[in-house]
Amino acid sequence: MDDKLIEAISKTIAETLSERNSLKIPVGVSARHVHLTKEHLEILFGKDYVLKKIKELMGGQFAAEECVTIIGFKLNAIEKVRILGPLRDKTQVEISKTDAISLGLNPPIRESGDIKGSSPITIVGPKGSISLKEGCIIAKRHIHMSPEDSKRFKVADSDIISVKANGQRGGILGNVQVRVDEKYTLEMHIDTDEANCMGLKSGDFVEIVR
Repeated sequence: MDDKLIEAISKTIAETLSERNSLKIPVGVSARHVHLTKEHLEILFGKDYVLKKIKELMGGQFAAEECVTIIGFKLNAIEKVRILGPLRDKTQVEISKTDAISLGLNPPIRESGDIKGSSPITIVGPKGSISLKEGCIIAKRHIHMSPEDSKRFKVADSDIISVKANGQRGGILGNVQVRVDEKYTLEMHIDTDEANCMGLKSGDFVEIVR
């Protein structure tokens, strides 16, 4: 085999591997957390309270220093549940199915923000507590991406796709919603149950399967 042929084959292999790597999607494992309204923040932490930002997240969101306790029907409590900012129009609690069983709840699997008819839950802070008639969900797994990424992956906003995870516990995750916006960076969000099931951690990669 001559040198030019070897060079051509090596170049083709390198380009193929590069293309495959460019189509991989980083994973972000989302632990249980709470989004609050201004009214509910003040009930839990006091009048005119302002969240203390400790980490910037995607799309203008941030992890706050403050945590709360959540309580379900069994009166079992989960402490140190992180608050995410900024403040929202509706208070929302996102938990895993394992958390739900512990709390005695059966929250629906929903896109963030879709809380109508969702599970009730109580939130306790250092200054007070609130009991929500609805607001607790299990977040639907999804992929954030920019419009440029959506073109590269040949998908559109609200598409439902499947992804493949490799590794010893790898497999296929279906019913993954695509969410496209200018402010998003490429990342797939799954909860702790899903991550443990597939042997994934934040920073690992998955790829779209068709």
